[in-house]
Amino acid sequence: MNDGARPQVLDLASRLTEDDHQSLKLWLRMLSCTVRIEDEIRARLRERFDVTLPRFDLMAQLERCPEGMRMGELGKRMMVTGGNVTGIANQLERERLVVRVPDPRDGRAFSVKLTAAGRRAFAAMAREHEQWVIELLGDMPTEDKARLLELLSRMKGHLEARKEKP
Repeated sequence: MNDGARPQVLDLASRLTEDDHQSLKLWLRMLSCTVRIEDEIRARLRERFDVTLPRFDLMAQLERCPEGMRMGELGKRMMVTGGNVTGIANQLERERLVVRVPDPRDGRAFSVKLTAAGRRAFAAMAREHEQWVIELLGDMPTEDKARLLELLSRMKGHLEARKEKP
């Protein structure tokens, strides 16, 4: 029974037992932390800017590529289907935050790019988004963040190396 001070929070990692493999525990702990941060960012984007996280993510991809990006490339980078990207791009286009332009490398294809209004809107969101992440992780000691970054970089390297093996 909970002592009433704080509600018990059940998440993916709460299902773990002593018998679970350490790698499974690690994966679920990382996923649990990611979901908690993502949920808070989603809520703040919706409340502050009336925008969804997928729309923010699409605009973030386009901000890094001022000349525009084809829908397929956007889908790969966002790790979503082409239909999802098309739906988001259509909404943003109706709001005049993105525009479709002929792809200079392939006259049959189109790229999507931010409009001037889209760049301004994204810049405002990105500034606050950065501050939210800093706030959410602010209580964590700098040394712990540095160590975690180092360990996650090593993990990413191990995962990439596995992908390259036949």
